[in-house]
Amino acid sequence: MPTDPVRRVENWDSKYNVEQIAATLTVKRPKMLQHATEAFVSLAAMESQVKQMCDAAGASVIELPFYLCFGREMWHLTQREISGDAAAKETAVLIAKWVWSDRVCFIS
Repeated sequence: MPTDPVRRVENWDSKYNVEQIAATLTVKRPKMLQHATEAFVSLAAMESQVKQMCDAAGASVIELPFYLCFGREMWHLTQREISGDAAAKETAVLIAKWVWSDRVCFIS
């Protein structure tokens, strides 16, 4: 039997106590800001490397967003705590996805 819409709204409203959320974010924000700052610096460096590689390989400007998307997905893998065979398999899946989508011609 479906949940009554009024009850759904009441449940949703009870979960979003704005004062409690604000208190939690006040405590966590400094660490969140530090983490985001570190991540953005690393991400910007990766994007710069991708652009340099594409430029050196003579990739078309229209293809650059696709290479950047692929680079961001690969960067995300490096941020996760996986390595070895699992990381190799995840990388192979990403490469297969992009090759299959026919949007990125891997530069050799």
